[in-house]
Amino acid sequence: MDTPTPHASPTEHPRRGPRHRRRRTALTVGLPLALTAAGALAYTPLLGDEAQPTASAATAPAWATATADGFASVDSLGQNGTYGGRDGQTVTVRTLADLEKYATAAEPYVIVVAATIDMNPVGKEIKVASDKTIVGSGTSGHIVGGGFFLGTGVHNVIIRNLTIRDSYQGIWNDKDHDFDAIQMDGAHHVWIDHNDLRHMADGLIDVRKDSTNVTVSWNRLSDNNKTFGIGWTENVVTDITIHHNWFRETEQRNPSTDNAAHAHLYNNFLEDVAGTTIKSSYGNYSRGATKMVLENSYFQGFTNPVIRDSTAAIVQRGNTFSGTSGRNESGGTAFDPKAYYAYTLDKTADVPSLLKSGTGPRGSIGTTATTLATAATTLTVAKDGSGQYSTVQAAVNAVPANNPSRVVIAVKPGTYRELVKVPSNKPHVTIQGTGGSRKDTVIVYNNASGTPKPDGSGTYGTSGSATVAVEADDFQARNLTITNDFDEAANQSLSGHQAVALRTAADKVYLDSLIVNGDQDTLLLDTAGAAKLGRVYVRNSYITGNVDFIFGRATAVIDQSVITLKKRWNGTSAGYVTAPSTAAARKGILINRSAINGDVTAGSFYLGRNWHAGGDASLRPQTTVRDTTLSAAIKSTPWIDMGGFSWKNDRFAEYRNSGAGAGSASADRPQLTDAQAADQETADWLGDWTPTAS
Repeated sequence: MDTPTPHASPTEHPRRGPRHRRRRTALTVGLPLALTAAGALAYTPLLGDEAQPTASAATAPAWATATADGFASVDSLGQNGTYGGRDGQTVTVRTLADLEKYATAAEPYVIVVAATIDMNPVGKEIKVASDKTIVGSGTSGHIVGGGFFLGTGVHNVIIRNLTIRDSYQGIWNDKDHDFDAIQMDGAHHVWIDHNDLRHMADGLIDVRKDSTNVTVSWNRLSDNNKTFGIGWTENVVTDITIHHNWFRETEQRNPSTDNAAHAHLYNNFLEDVAGTTIKSSYGNYSRGATKMVLENSYFQGFTNPVIRDSTAAIVQRGNTFSGTSGRNESGGTAFDPKAYYAYTLDKTADVPSLLKSGTGPRGSIGTTATTLATAATTLTVAKDGSGQYSTVQAAVNAVPANNPSRVVIAVKPGTYRELVKVPSNKPHVTIQGTGGSRKDTVIVYNNASGTPKPDGSGTYGTSGSATVAVEADDFQARNLTITNDFDEAANQSLSGHQAVALRTAADKVYLDSLIVNGDQDTLLLDTAGAAKLGRVYVRNSYITGNVDFIFGRATAVIDQSVITLKKRWNGTSAGYVTAPSTAAARKGILINRSAINGDVTAGSFYLGRNWHAGGDASLRPQTTVRDTTLSAAIKSTPWIDMGGFSWKNDRFAEYRNSGAGAGSASADRPQLTDAQAADQETADWLGDWTPTAS
């Protein structure tokens, strides 16, 4: 049966007082992770920069005086090494406007990014000027949906300790969106260090058009197709050092190096994990007239780990290849890197463990780190017994009732087949995967609405089928996969096939960088009661399903995410994305700046239908889909009645959508006016709550 099992009939909630205008601030972030130094990065305390007002001047912390190694340290083109904005003021920014103001200024600056900053529009690349250090504060500096561009002549730039992510537009081999994390066209003396770069529409790093004297070190590059390109020029001038970088689940350009005069790659870890959807096509590639030296790197599972053109050179020394296949080539004469700069090689066997712990953004060390670390209690979960608990639920059980402050449950990579429930008396809980990808940590179970309970007391029902159930306010989850893998085909005898992966019945729920997998009724966004407010903010996530798979009465925003349509158990294509059951005085479901697609038949899916749970005529179900790419799978008449109630009497609309499934305004396809759209944005949904990662 396609109709979700009704929850208790909501009653109309009294209208709130006068409506305040939307805040246009970015969502802030401050992750209380284990703050340890690793690898070659030696941060000293941040000297209280978290407490500074936005864009205020401050004394430069010690790490601001750090200088690059490798080819970025070599004197040339009138520039003596790379030291960024060391000679300028230090400012702390938390908004896009301030970041752009200082990054594009003529004067030198050390720019400390202390928040999550969303690029607007998506794909925006800030044009960084010379003499800048852009550095994340601890692990809290995130650039989402865009990145940085360094144009001709721009020099002496450091980009360090940032997470730059999620400009991906739902198309793996994207030819239309040149949305890079960091792009250089003719820049020189650039140091890219200790960043987490992932999930972009195009390259993670592009070093193009005679850019030179570049060092890329201690970065984590993951979940991407065309990862790191160098060249795109007939001139053979680029000098580049690439060391201690972890390439993980990246298909091609790892890197691809075209017409580089000197490319020195050492102590990198290229990992293609078996059994995932991302398959490597090649690793290090020396093209054109490139001269490459490749030393003490570790290749795990890669197809064609090292390849070269007949015109290019690769000199290999001390590399390890484990489970690789295809081309592994070397030949020609290159150069001696030590003729240009000094460096020390780590043992190849140590590279995987060294880079897994040492790449990406680092928290500060010293007294400041101690202070930050005490801001939250951290409980560790590991299948192998290396944590405090071996199951996620055991860690939840250990959280004190009515805990007054944040408890982070750090879950190590693995598959945890269990049911998890966070009860209402345990607020301020974060469940966070600690792997390099949201795919690494999986919580999965297979109950359905019609599954009999073990104690013989009946079946679970829709809400009871959830793999993860959240009933506590101020809950957060990130970097996880949550799945309900109920097998419909094998259980046709059961009367209820609704199978929830994640259920929320709480307020201020923040879900970031998740994969939520299921078929029917994947994501239940509910409230703790008919008169209770339940706000949910989902960002940078994947949600999969086929029937009513985003549903419930919560006030929910799905932002900058990919919604994937799946065929049903019998191979047919038919379904509904949303089934809101919103109270009349509430906001319902907002899908914003996202992509809806999937391998299903064209014109087979509705955007939604109006669920009057329990036959309650007082409800006013609401779904708004705006600024979203719709594939051809979406019907030209995207809304449909449910349970005898006309959707036209409820609240369903679109605004400025694009793609083959988008359409113009009609009686069967309402479109918001610009004025109406101004009142249907994220801040209108979330009210006085600004989601803050912690």
